[in-house]
Amino acid sequence: MAHPRAALEKALLSAPESLIPSIASFADDRGQHLLAEVGFPVEGHWVSKHVEIDVGKPVASTGKTWIPIAWRATGPTGLFPVLDAELEFASLGTELTQLSLSGRYQPPLGLVGRTIDKALLSRVAEATIKDFVDRLALAIEAAVTPAA
Repeated sequence: MAHPRAALEKALLSAPESLIPSIASFADDRGQHLLAEVGFPVEGHWVSKHVEIDVGKPVASTGKTWIPIAWRATGPTGLFPVLDAELEFASLGTELTQLSLSGRYQPPLGLVGRTIDKALLSRVAEATIKDFVDRLALAIEAAVTPAA
């Protein structure tokens, strides 16, 4: 992102608290549609879910700032993946910032879940996370870029 890290952090931290959860929920909905397109049972077929996103307090260091995020399905535990992650702003010079998400993803349902994850779910999870980061980057950049 072609902005200083401090400006992007300020834009994110001054945004409504619902920004990250609402973008994450939208990305999760898109992931559910991806699963439906390939015939995997999702909402309305077997089990429905809503996501809950917990956003922690930012932690700053010299060259980066990260924000802990926990992304979980509500309802029955153990049926859906869990993601514990850090949203990270890293300075790449004075006017360039990298936004990334590093996380630990836990597929559901033990061995069966890990098998399905290898075949399909991990790609849907990656697409969901990419969608989330891309949309969040656009929202943050819009907040720091003056309207033309």
